[in-house]
Amino acid sequence: MKLLFAIFAMCLTLGLADTAAAKDRRVSTLPGWEAVGRLNISGKYMCTGTLIASNLVLTAAHCVFDAKTGQRVNPRGIRFEAGLDGRRFKAARMVSKAVVHPGYRFRSTGRAQLGHDIAVLRLSTPISHAEIRPYSMSNRADRGASVDVLSYNYTNATRPNLEQDCEVLSRRTQTVVMSCNVEFGASGAPVLEVVPGQYPRIVSVISSKAAMGQRRVSIGTTLDSTLQAMMRQAI
Repeated sequence: MKLLFAIFAMCLTLGLADTAAAKDRRVSTLPGWEAVGRLNISGKYMCTGTLIASNLVLTAAHCVFDAKTGQRVNPRGIRFEAGLDGRRFKAARMVSKAVVHPGYRFRSTGRAQLGHDIAVLRLSTPISHAEIRPYSMSNRADRGASVDVLSYNYTNATRPNLEQDCEVLSRRTQTVVMSCNVEFGASGAPVLEVVPGQYPRIVSVISSKAAMGQRRVSIGTTLDSTLQAMMRQAI
């Protein structure tokens, strides 16, 4: 499946106005949506992250690099705001450590790297399960599957946006291509398998947006066995 237009990394400069008038009403129907939050990165950029353990957040690897210099940012300058909705959030923590997938190499020029674009962040203090239940993970983003994406982005900088019933158009070893419509700032957002009566599971992480002909698509990173090792290293 050939991508006809360039792939764009999706870090969003902070300070952009929030143009959303209210939270997406569909979000309240998603169990545990507060596990997803905005990452404020060094006062310059934003991404989306998801709580996957009481002290661990999953996001995109390129989010922990300075888009201009290509250097790793100081993880202690990253703040995770879980369940951010306007001026309120469910919980907020600073980050103390960042572990990037060993196969990822940041590219400050040209097309963003696809595949291995995941990072695990350790929070300075845990968020108790009584406050927020973390999402678990699965590797079931197969072609034809229906998935949802919950993110913060340029249009909804302080309010979560839920893109429902996207289709996985293609799956390869390291990436999945989806019909989900995402915007700048959604990097690191969870791609969710939502089954009625079950708690949602993360099956991929948003890495970039792209286009196939006139059709807008998004690209996610698959969750491989390396992720468990990254989580152990982050702890």
